[in-house]
Amino acid sequence: MSIATIDRAPEAITTPTVPAAPRLRAVPSGTEARGFVVYVGIDEATAAAAGTSLGALVEKIKGVLHEAVPTIETHAAVALAPVGAGGRDVDVVRLALHDPAALARHRHTEEEAPSPKHRTGVVIDISRKRVVLDGDVAALTYKEFELLQYLVLREGRTIDRSELISSLWAVGDDEIPNERTIDVHVRRLRAKLGDYEDIVRTVRGVGYRFDRHADVSIRQASTPSPDFF
Repeated sequence: MSIATIDRAPEAITTPTVPAAPRLRAVPSGTEARGFVVYVGIDEATAAAAGTSLGALVEKIKGVLHEAVPTIETHAAVALAPVGAGGRDVDVVRLALHDPAALARHRHTEEEAPSPKHRTGVVIDISRKRVVLDGDVAALTYKEFELLQYLVLREGRTIDRSELISSLWAVGDDEIPNERTIDVHVRRLRAKLGDYEDIVRTVRGVGYRFDRHADVSIRQASTPSPDFF
C-alpha cells in the first residue's frame, strides 16, 4: 500500500520590524540630531523659595538622563543676565545661551520697534499760549502755562512761593494753594515737560527759577502780552 504524501510549503517566518523613529521637524534634510537642549527659566530666589537650588535641580535632571541612558554625556550651563533684567526667565535664558530661534525673534522685535523721536527742543510760545516739546504740543492747563510763563518772563530770577501764589491766584479762586501745595502745581508742570523738566529749577529753601537751555526757544509777540505780568 502506498501512502500518498502532500508536500506543503513551510510557513513563512516573519520577523517583527522596529518602527522607524519619527523624524524631528526641526532637523533639516541631510542632517541628524545629536542631542537636545532644555531651557529652564528659574532664578536662584525662586529655587530657594521652593527649598532647592539651581545646582540641585541640574543634578536631578542629569540623574534622570543617566538612568534612562547610562552612557549619556551631559553638560549644563547657567545663563547669566544683568540684575533687574526684565522679561520672562525662559526668554532671558534662551537669549543668553544664543538660541537661534530666540535671537531671530529678538532681532525681528528690534526691527519693528519705533525709532526714537527726533529731539527738536522746547518752544515756549507766549503769544499763542502753548509749549511745544519735540514737535508735540504739551497738554498744559491754563494755570500751568501761567506758572511757567511767570518764571520765563523773569528769567534768571528766583521767585519765592508766596510771590507765585499772590501773582497767579486771586481771591475768590476755587483753589488757592499755600506755600506747601504750590510745590504740587510745580511738580505737575514738570511732569508735562517730560525730558525738559529741568528748565524749571528748584532753589532749595527759596523757590523756583526758569533756566534756559540751548534747546529752549521763547516766542513773544511784538505787542505787549495781554496778561497782567
